[in-house]
Amino acid sequence: MTNPLEAAAAGNDLPMSDLVVLDLTRARAGPTCVRMLADWGAHVIKIEATSKADPRIKGQNSQRLQPDFFNLHRNKRSVTLNLKKEEGHEIFMKMVAKADIIIENFRADVKNRLGINYEDCSKVNPKIIYGSISGFGQTGPYAPRPGVDQIAQGMGGLMSITGEPGRGPLRVGIPICDLTAGMYLAIGVLSALHERHRTGKGRWVHTSLLEAMVGMLDYQVARWTMEEDLPGPVGNDHPINIPTSLFPTKDGHVNLAAGGDHTFMLLCKALDCEELLEVPEFASNDLRFANRDKVNEAVTAVTRRFTTAEMVEKLNEIGVPCGPQYSIDKMLEDEQVKHLGVTWTSKHPEKGDVQINGNAINIQGHEKSARMPSPEYGEYNEEVLKSLGYDDAGIAALRKNEVI
Repeated sequence: MTNPLEAAAAGNDLPMSDLVVLDLTRARAGPTCVRMLADWGAHVIKIEATSKADPRIKGQNSQRLQPDFFNLHRNKRSVTLNLKKEEGHEIFMKMVAKADIIIENFRADVKNRLGINYEDCSKVNPKIIYGSISGFGQTGPYAPRPGVDQIAQGMGGLMSITGEPGRGPLRVGIPICDLTAGMYLAIGVLSALHERHRTGKGRWVHTSLLEAMVGMLDYQVARWTMEEDLPGPVGNDHPINIPTSLFPTKDGHVNLAAGGDHTFMLLCKALDCEELLEVPEFASNDLRFANRDKVNEAVTAVTRRFTTAEMVEKLNEIGVPCGPQYSIDKMLEDEQVKHLGVTWTSKHPEKGDVQINGNAINIQGHEKSARMPSPEYGEYNEEVLKSLGYDDAGIAALRKNEVI
C-alpha cells in the first residue's frame, strides 16, 4: 500500500526515496543529520511547534530567509503541530505509524514529557528508527543540561588544542560539534536501518555534542591515554609531522605538508635547499618535531623566494602536498572547486535563485541538488494532513483549536 506521507511528497529516484523521515529538530545538530537524509531523497516532514506552543517560534521565523535556514532545511516540507495538545499528539502518532525514521534533538527529558520518546513511538510502529542528539548524553549527571556547540568545544577538549601557543584556548571557526554530531547520528541511523532489513525491528540511536567532540579528537586523545603526552595548541603546525604549516611566500602564504623523511627530502630537492638535509637536528621527523621552531624558520627562508603559484606547481608535481590559503570567496573561484560543483542553486519563490552549500557525498549514477527550497512555516499542513485522512472541515477545526 502506498504510504500516504510518501504520496504527499514529490517522487524521486534517489537512494533514500523510499524513506519517510519525521524531523523534530531545531538549531543545527539535528537538522544537519536530517539534511543528509533529505539530500539523498528521503521524504522529510519538518514538524514545527505552533507559536502558541512555543513563543520562540516567532523569532525563529524571522530567520527563515537567512542563509543558515536555506542551507539546513532544503528538501523538506514543513507542518506545524502543537504536540502538547491531545489532538496534536494523535496526529503525530498517525505520522509515526507510516514513517521510517524520527530525528529529534530536544533536551533529554523533553521527549519523555511530550510522550513521544522511542518507547512511545515503537509501540505504534515497532520498525521505527528513532535518532536523538542531546548536549551531553541521554543519561548521567549532565543529561538535563542545555548543550550548544561552543560549550561542547570547550568541555570536549578541542579549544585546548586550537590556536597558537601562549594565546589561550580558541574555538574553531565552524560549529564543529553540531555538524559532526549530526553526521555521526546519520551514520548510526543508516546502520540501524540496515539492521532492520534483517530483523524487521527498529532501534533507538543516539549521540551527543560531547561524544561527537571527543570522537573527533581521535589520536589526540590516544596520545594522552596511551602515552600521557598531553596535546596543546600548535597554531598552523601539525601536531606531530614537521614541517607541516602555513608558510609565507613572495605574494602571500602557502600550506605545506612535508612531514616524513622521504617527503622532506623531496621538498628540499625541489626548492634547491638540500643543505637542510645536512642539518643534524633535521635528520628525522622526531628530531624535526623536537626542533620545530628551527625547522619552520629554515623552511620560511626558502618559501619566501617563491610565489604561492610557483610553490603549488613545483611541489604537487613531485608529490609533496601543497596548496594555497583561500578566503571563502577565493575558494569558490578555484577551478577544482567549480569542477566539483560544491554549491547548488535553490529556487525560492521570494528570494529567487540563490546559491547554497551542497552535499559532499557523491554516489555514481545519481545527481544531487536542492530539489525543494527551504519551506515556509507550515507550508505543507493541508497536504500532509489530507494524506492522513483529514478533510477541509477537520483541518479548519484543528486550526481553530490551535493544534496546527
